[in-house]
Amino acid sequence: MQYIIHAYDHTDPDALDRRMAARPAHFTYVSQLKEKGQFLLGGALLDPAGKMIGSMLMLNMETEDQLNEYLKNDPYIVQGVWDTIDVKPFRQANV
Repeated sequence: MQYIIHAYDHTDPDALDRRMAARPAHFTYVSQLKEKGQFLLGGALLDPAGKMIGSMLMLNMETEDQLNEYLKNDPYIVQGVWDTIDVKPFRQANV
């Protein structure tokens, strides 16, 4: 099952610093998912001024347990970068 995740960062004064500190570990974690075929695409969500305010990811997980394992271990979650996380099942159009 494919999932789309929209995750919005906390908005406190230290939020961007937390994001940047967690970023290398997040990229390493997501790279490991990519090697397994679980990470399809993703990137930063931006405000109109181009400031990072969150993330969007498309994941391909065989089970909901795999999805929950991801949500439990992503450094952006563990290190308090993301405040609000919206996960929706997704079906890619075959076009």
